[in-house]
Amino acid sequence: MKMNLLVPMLLGATLSFPLHAADVLNAKIMTLDLARDIANQTLEACRKMGYNTAVVVVDRAGDAQVMLRDVYVSRHAIELAERKASAVVMSGVSTQDFRTNRADIRAELNEVRGILLLQGGLPIRAGGSLIGAVGVSGAPGGEKDEACAAAGIKAVQERLDFAE
Repeated sequence: MKMNLLVPMLLGATLSFPLHAADVLNAKIMTLDLARDIANQTLEACRKMGYNTAVVVVDRAGDAQVMLRDVYVSRHAIELAERKASAVVMSGVSTQDFRTNRADIRAELNEVRGILLLQGGLPIRAGGSLIGAVGVSGAPGGEKDEACAAAGIKAVQERLDFAE
């Protein structure tokens, strides 16, 4: 008799869980080669505009993959660039958009370790997925930092567009 009650209970418990839920998800991950190319192209774009900068490319988790710094740029610019890129990963949008969207708590967000809401960070997307971000610091103004980052991403845009 106990077995007759146990089977329906186990069957009911099993059916209450979705049968189609995935335990493992596929994710797009940026290669080191792509991160390096974005960083190089970004640094070169800054140089062509006459700016010495630091460039940091982070992966989708906000971990630095590539850091480049011109010789006349302070080591502190690397930290600023990395914190800009990490803010992009946190928000999924450019640092400028994040600043605008969350102006109400910008001061508080700037207190979060590892992020900084200064213009100069842009998302890197492939096939609609956020795969990382690039942050730039050292140009005379955040809009110039962002222009360098945009040029670096644009230089590899075809590779991003055709990512599976």
